[in-house]
Amino acid sequence: MKRVLLIDDEPLARMVVLEYLQEFKDSIEVLGECNDGFEGLKAIQQHQPDLIFLDVQMPKINGFEMLELVENPPAVIFTTAFDEYAIKAFEAHAVDYLLKPFSKERFIKAVEKFLAQKPIEQPAKQTENLLETAAQSPAQHERIVVKTGTKVKIIPVADVEYLEADDDYVSVHTKEGSFLKNKTMSFFEQTLDADQFVRVHRSYIIKIQDITRIDPYEKDAHIAILKSGAKIPVSKTGYAKLKQVLGI
Repeated sequence: MKRVLLIDDEPLARMVVLEYLQEFKDSIEVLGECNDGFEGLKAIQQHQPDLIFLDVQMPKINGFEMLELVENPPAVIFTTAFDEYAIKAFEAHAVDYLLKPFSKERFIKAVEKFLAQKPIEQPAKQTENLLETAAQSPAQHERIVVKTGTKVKIIPVADVEYLEADDDYVSVHTKEGSFLKNKTMSFFEQTLDADQFVRVHRSYIIKIQDITRIDPYEKDAHIAILKSGAKIPVSKTGYAKLKQVLGI
């Protein structure tokens, strides 16, 4: 028996999924319904489902942002309207995606596809790859969602001063403090606006408008002083990037 969660802010959409799942009552158990990503995150941690039906466009945090916060995410079937970047992500890495409004026949096909998957296929890796692809969407570049203990914090990219490599995480520094995000520096280098952020060191990405001055420091290295007073090391390569971006 496969265990399933429904995560969608539209009650009617959840009702349709529940109705269609009656076709699979002998092989699928519905664990519950969630109205938003916060509820979905808690329910996934509590129940550890095999599969979730997930909407992307939800209030508070969207479906992609919720998945970023889940450790060992389950398999995913998306039930949503979506943009071109999401389509690429779905087609490459999701179990399936259903464009609303979808027919019962199309729904059954998606669930049968999930049930036919071999157990050795890794949903966590699938989801990780999906998020990497979805991150190309401009809509995913406006904020960073992090977990602080049991709480979820949404950080507007405009509030980020700099990012720092921290073992397997990246520490996102803001005026409020620093927050850990389970991503790589390369991920942020590729997704943050290159006109606003520059990687000045293998361990640091800084916001250009927060730089107050750049001082020489040992041989070819420099130090960037930020408005907050933070002193960020700048490598030779990073200094070349900075000069190019600043036009000096």
